[in-house]
Amino acid sequence: MAFAEYEEHDAIGLAELVRRGEVTASELVEEALARIERRNPAIGAVVHRMDDRAREAAQGFDAGGPDAARRQGALAGVPMLLKDLMADHEGVPTTSGSRFLEGTVASADSELVRRYKGAGLLPVGKTNACELGLLPTTEPLCYGPTRNPWNLEHSAGGSSGGSAAAVAAGIVPLAHANDGGGSIRIPASCCGLVGLKPTRARNPLGPNVGDVMSGLVCEHVVTRSVRDSAAVLDATAGPDLGDPYWAPPPPRPFLDEVGRDPGRLRIAFWPRTLDGAPIHPECAAAAESAARLCAGLGHEVEEAKIPLSQDALSQAFMAIWASGCTATIDGLALVTGREVREDRFEPLTWAMYRIGSTITAAQYQLAVGALQRAAREIAGFFERYDIWLTSTLGAPPLPLGVIDGNESDAVKAFEPLFGYVPYTAVCNGTGQPAISLPLHWSEAGLPIGVQLAGRFGDEGLLLCLAAQLEAERPWFDRRPPALG
Repeated sequence: MAFAEYEEHDAIGLAELVRRGEVTASELVEEALARIERRNPAIGAVVHRMDDRAREAAQGFDAGGPDAARRQGALAGVPMLLKDLMADHEGVPTTSGSRFLEGTVASADSELVRRYKGAGLLPVGKTNACELGLLPTTEPLCYGPTRNPWNLEHSAGGSSGGSAAAVAAGIVPLAHANDGGGSIRIPASCCGLVGLKPTRARNPLGPNVGDVMSGLVCEHVVTRSVRDSAAVLDATAGPDLGDPYWAPPPPRPFLDEVGRDPGRLRIAFWPRTLDGAPIHPECAAAAESAARLCAGLGHEVEEAKIPLSQDALSQAFMAIWASGCTATIDGLALVTGREVREDRFEPLTWAMYRIGSTITAAQYQLAVGALQRAAREIAGFFERYDIWLTSTLGAPPLPLGVIDGNESDAVKAFEPLFGYVPYTAVCNGTGQPAISLPLHWSEAGLPIGVQLAGRFGDEGLLLCLAAQLEAERPWFDRRPPALG
């Protein structure tokens, strides 16, 4: 039976209907599966379906049992999607958008997936990602491009573009995503969603790894509401057994921050690149409009540049990114027993692999040290300011094909990216939390996100301010026109 009001609720709202007995988890799962059937062919968001597993899990949920707490949680009974990168689900492929991993099936759940299930969330499929999550667009040769529901000729962002497109298209209210240089916030910006990159090590990466690329990579979700992002973080945050390090515990549940008065905050906004170059006028307008909105809410807002060099930060980040690509591929070869060959990867991925192979251990350590120095400089900046506000991207969502995975010249392939993603990797390098909010749309009707960055360990203040902005300039009822 179709649930007509499915898209009118966020995940917390759907879970409340389940608790009240107005709808069953099975009905919600059937609605999500029906929407995959109807809408996914146009956008290419879902690459592995889990229909039978999802139905079985929902039926078990509806039947009850000894785990009553699971059925009473803020998200219990709600369907979700998992990104086809890092989020292992037992018996389901994890291919990371790569032909190299075609046919591989996870033997066990990752810790994060275990926590999703423990919160009562019901995975119904896995979403498209660019090969190994390396790019800010989702156009893998393995599965084809994910299209932006707001305009099918444009990118949904990356590397979590499949998850973002599926949520924006109303297939599920939230989906797993991960972020090594902006891969939660970039697609959230492109698709008109909320995308929080938590503090480094807030969520676990185990059991297979404890750290990815010296802490660049974080896990979370993309959502349509701030409160859903907070509730999921409550369900997943905290160290796993044997983690190498973890984020400081929050003073209160993250969901309690939603609706709390943030007080009068000191906000620095910046409408240019880190080195002062202009960004796209519509993205600059998004940052300036958000700054005015914050000032109108009583916050102290001023234009201020963070004390970092774009070039120095980019060089350190790319040394870790390229060598991380090489380590990932070599590690996958060890696990799968497959031979690493050029014809098994996209040309740009292979170019990155070769560049990473030339980086010495000493160069890697120097790059890590450079990012650690940047983290200390940012910490000093946040002694004066509570929030750093920018647009999420330097331009509106790119047309598909601008970033070319078939390009074997890495310098040429990455050239369009330097002005497109000027801000997001900063917070991966320094470890601090940042959130993209859909506060602006271009004249062509494409979403333009605004990024708020906060102090290390203080997602709570970000969520508090984000909820205030959401209430003042709501976006939940906006729907992408491309799918009718």
